[in-house]
Amino acid sequence: MRYMMIIHHDHEAMAQAPQKELWAEWAAFNEALNKAGAGFSGGLRLTPGKEGTVVRNRAGKSDVLDGPYADTREQLAGYFFIDVDGIEQAVKWANRCPSSKYGAIEIRPIVEQNAP
Repeated sequence: MRYMMIIHHDHEAMAQAPQKELWAEWAAFNEALNKAGAGFSGGLRLTPGKEGTVVRNRAGKSDVLDGPYADTREQLAGYFFIDVDGIEQAVKWANRCPSSKYGAIEIRPIVEQNAP
């Protein structure tokens, strides 16, 4: 089953993390993902939420907001795709992710398209 692991960082906690150790952990995690094979992808990192733009269109009116929409400690930071047998294995991968120490990892199943 394919899952998306969505990384949510607490940027203050990340700033306090031992950077050399953190980046070594990320390198090891990305290497493990790459070795896991088909269905796994190296992650894509996003700029901090304050650099984002939110667009909403309601009743024909467009609102454009600078910065993150949600005013929370944790902001969307990046994502990975994994292909494992079930949620238990997805949770194991999420626990291996260095960001699980400095925020949260949301795991969401991918909706598979039916073949014609």
